[in-house]
Amino acid sequence: MHFSTTEPAFRFRQGTRPLLISMPHVGTHVPPALAARFTDEARHVPDTDWHLERLYDFADAIGASVLVATHSRYVIDLNRAPDGASLYPGQSVTGLCPVDTFDDTPLYLPGAAPDDAEIAQRREAIWQPYHAQLTQELARLKARHGAAALWDAHSIRSVLPRFFAGTLPDLNLGNGQGISCDAAIADRLLGIATDAPGYTAVLNGRFTGGYITRHHGNPAQKVQAVQLEMTQSSYMQEALPFGYLPEKAARVQPTVRRMVESLLAYVESPAVQGA
Repeated sequence: MHFSTTEPAFRFRQGTRPLLISMPHVGTHVPPALAARFTDEARHVPDTDWHLERLYDFADAIGASVLVATHSRYVIDLNRAPDGASLYPGQSVTGLCPVDTFDDTPLYLPGAAPDDAEIAQRREAIWQPYHAQLTQELARLKARHGAAALWDAHSIRSVLPRFFAGTLPDLNLGNGQGISCDAAIADRLLGIATDAPGYTAVLNGRFTGGYITRHHGNPAQKVQAVQLEMTQSSYMQEALPFGYLPEKAARVQPTVRRMVESLLAYVESPAVQGA
């Protein structure tokens, strides 16, 4: 089957300080011809990282660049390796071009799943431009400021038996088990998250950072990358209509902002830039 889209692969706003906030799973667009092959459940794109642009509405004020996906992760998952290699070998995961939802139900009507040629078309149309923009902006930030930070923003339902037992901690920080950012800043971020009253937090728990964090983070080259996977119950409704809950969001947003600003301050420090 052939894939085409009229939507750009991303929206991008360039900032003034050495921080890029990436939101690879907020997109909801599914080209109509593809949506016609989806099940009714899949057309609601329930596994979207809803409302993160609103939750991170402080990004412009702190001078961050912002890169936002437009297409649903059901079209192609921007946080997966381009060859579809598993991020968590031995554990249940969804693929580069998923064929099932987080609840393990089919995305496609019978016989309508993409073949290898269509997956390659989606990768060329959406995945490659997004990652090219990531690479280009991090290189620009590093060249201009001497160092760069990447904050990969995610959210997920707090209870998903397919992926983890029980209830997920609220604030799940990941740095690829130590490969994508310095231990000093990872520990500092975990401290901010742990000190936030009413929230649970972990570093490199069930979610240690996906392809974006692991691939683009390189502390030895002065690029510090961190993923935050938040529970959606911290700021929104976890079931249809997936509404934003302003009062809940207002309670967690200061902690998110403190973590982001702490990462930014770290890469702006003379010790890191002169390392």
